[in-house]
Amino acid sequence: MSGILLVGCGKMGRALLDGWLDRGVPANEITVIEPVAEARATLPPTVTVCASAEELSQAVRPMVIVFAVKPQGMDAVLPAYRRYDDATFLSIAAGRTLAFFAQHLGESAAVVRAMPNTPASVRRGISVACASPAVDASRRATCHDLLEAVGEVAWIEDEGLMDAVTAVSGSGPAYVFLLAEVLATAGTKAGLPDDLATRLARATVAGAGELIHLSSEPASVLRRNVTSPGGTTAAALDILMAEDGLATLMERAVRAATRRSRELAG
Repeated sequence: MSGILLVGCGKMGRALLDGWLDRGVPANEITVIEPVAEARATLPPTVTVCASAEELSQAVRPMVIVFAVKPQGMDAVLPAYRRYDDATFLSIAAGRTLAFFAQHLGESAAVVRAMPNTPASVRRGISVACASPAVDASRRATCHDLLEAVGEVAWIEDEGLMDAVTAVSGSGPAYVFLLAEVLATAGTKAGLPDDLATRLARATVAGAGELIHLSSEPASVLRRNVTSPGGTTAAALDILMAEDGLATLMERAVRAATRRSRELAG
């Protein structure tokens, strides 16, 4: 029993695969199941690739099976993998609970449910994971290492928090991309050429992100450091920090995403 079986190799699956290879996981220890021919054609030739679980040799006994398929397709995918009852199952599908996997893979299945985010593609993601009772320290460490190949990893014991995790970090990159988008649009409306406004917005968001990444100071301190009393930043923050400003909008957005995550769980 050895190796990794990656089921699905879309954007997040490919990010994980590339992260593992970059970390030195031998390609001959990885098998990928990917039904889309165009996606299969882009995979490294050193990795074993199959179009479906039916193509797997009966001798294959993976140590870890990673499910990187869309949540709505999981019901159809899981039955083919129930036979690997000694494997650790790692899912990155939003909304699919540990109970859902127990129903399909067996009550005694060792399942880790994780929520990564898209900066995983540049090794700057963060994944939050929770585990079923059958996941011992060794299995947990293995899953931690696999997720850490694309960024930070945090663990929670209360699975109920995963909906809020999804709303904050899973969906969070979209909020940041929207910030860059609307900041550029505001710059254009203030008179800047489109290309300069876009360049300024992208560089500012990326630079501020790197600053908060490298700094030990809280975000509130970094904000105050760039805000001179009575200055231009203060004038803008008077709008953004008003009672109906950014904080209120973000709270509403996170509540909406959390609620939708619960709905997807069924």
